[in-house]
Amino acid sequence: MNIKKIKDLEAFSGQEGTQIRQIFSPTDTNNAIRYSIAHCTISPGNNSKPHTMKTSEIYYILQGSGTMHIGEELKEISKNESVFVPPMSKQFIENNGEIDLIALCMVDPAWKQEDEIDE
Repeated sequence: MNIKKIKDLEAFSGQEGTQIRQIFSPTDTNNAIRYSIAHCTISPGNNSKPHTMKTSEIYYILQGSGTMHIGEELKEISKNESVFVPPMSKQFIENNGEIDLIALCMVDPAWKQEDEIDE
């Protein structure tokens, strides 16, 4: 059984300006999954860097609130909401709340640096 605690996972700063903790990906599940899931934090007043992913992505908001930008659309999001980002969509998320915006980010197929395009 493969169990991970968020607090025990090493955090790194994502190129898009978020603090990321990779939870699961194909490499640590003996390729039993094709997606990746990460825990992402954006502090109040900050936002992720605009970028485009070649892959699809889903954000599930665990805490906080913010504005999700996908292409020309923007929507307010908050705790217990999720949003689908289609492949090749310019995207970023901004934290306009008072507390950390924390989200689970699921990428399918699994996130790879070469699949991310900075804007």
